[in-house]
Amino acid sequence: MAKIFLEVDEEIKSAFEQVNPEVKQQLSHFFQLFLQDKLQGKTLTDVMASISDNAQQRGLTPEILAEILADDHGDE
Repeated sequence: MAKIFLEVDEEIKSAFEQVNPEVKQQLSHFFQLFLQDKLQGKTLTDVMASISDNAQQRGLTPEILAEILADDHGDE
């Protein structure tokens, strides 16, 4: 794996530093998918729709997602 660096504002930096390693890994995976699809001419909307479809096929429901997000938000 190679590392890249992104410029973000202080609020984003602070939020990223506070999330757990699993969330950081998920963000890294999302970013990889986004750039791979971007190389194929897909838009962010296309990438997000694909991720949503895959998640639903694996059993992720809106309720489960809301619970996950609430749990992550509670860690702050």
